[in-house]
Amino acid sequence: MSELNRRRFLGALSAAVLGGAGVGPGVIGGPPQTPTAVAAAVASPPRAGDKVAPAELLPPPALLPPPALSARIALPGGGVLDKLPGEGNLLALTVDDGVNTDVVRLYTQFAKRTGVRLTYFVNGTYGSWTDNLALLRPLVESGQVQLANHTWSHPDLTRVPASRVAQQISRNDAFLKTTFGVDARPYFRPPYGKHNSTVHAVAADLGYSAITLWSGSLADSTVITEDCIVQRAQRAFTGQAIVLGHLNHLPVTHVYDQLRDLIRARGLRTVTLNDVFLAPHLARP
Repeated sequence: MSELNRRRFLGALSAAVLGGAGVGPGVIGGPPQTPTAVAAAVASPPRAGDKVAPAELLPPPALLPPPALSARIALPGGGVLDKLPGEGNLLALTVDDGVNTDVVRLYTQFAKRTGVRLTYFVNGTYGSWTDNLALLRPLVESGQVQLANHTWSHPDLTRVPASRVAQQISRNDAFLKTTFGVDARPYFRPPYGKHNSTVHAVAADLGYSAITLWSGSLADSTVITEDCIVQRAQRAFTGQAIVLGHLNHLPVTHVYDQLRDLIRARGLRTVTLNDVFLAPHLARP
């Protein structure tokens, strides 16, 4: 080993030892150096041509796990759910529609990769749900992704008769049961957030007693820039928030890591609605 290479190796070894002892800056999010790792470095010093994984490829720290199921609380009866109750660090990230097959796929892969928990408010009319069935099914079955009802084809329910309100909710309910084997009740999000006493009464009669809105939004129902999405997330991602996003346009798929880092930096726990609430007894089969 030449004198220059010997000095480089000793410098790298010294940095590894100091990092393992908790001295020096180290790599943010990287695993601590252990005596075993240092011994391995001594046994196999770096050689010319060796490839070293850059720091950005190291796996980031995991997101905080959701609360234990035993901590679930009773779902408030009636009215509108737009925020998680109490004070805490829970974040319900809910995403709607499903216009774009690629966005549904990429959001689901984001969940699979990071452990983030999501609630999808589904419009069954879009082919994205069956296109991504194989990818979605394991996360739905494990409870990491929850499916909820957003009507079949997204009409403004305040402008249609009660019979069509019932048809929109019922058809989507049947789609979720047949396709994914899930009962989405009691969570229902009316399109555009528009609701009235007729919508409430029809939805409740069908078992959808929890009209679910939001306290913050990514504002991405139409195409906006990636920077705008991140700025909206910085305002919306707070403790006990229910945040609205959309499965429609690609810009959000380019900022997933920034959203993940924001969740981690603020010490938030992502949850589905089922993680938080004990749904009321559903008498209908």
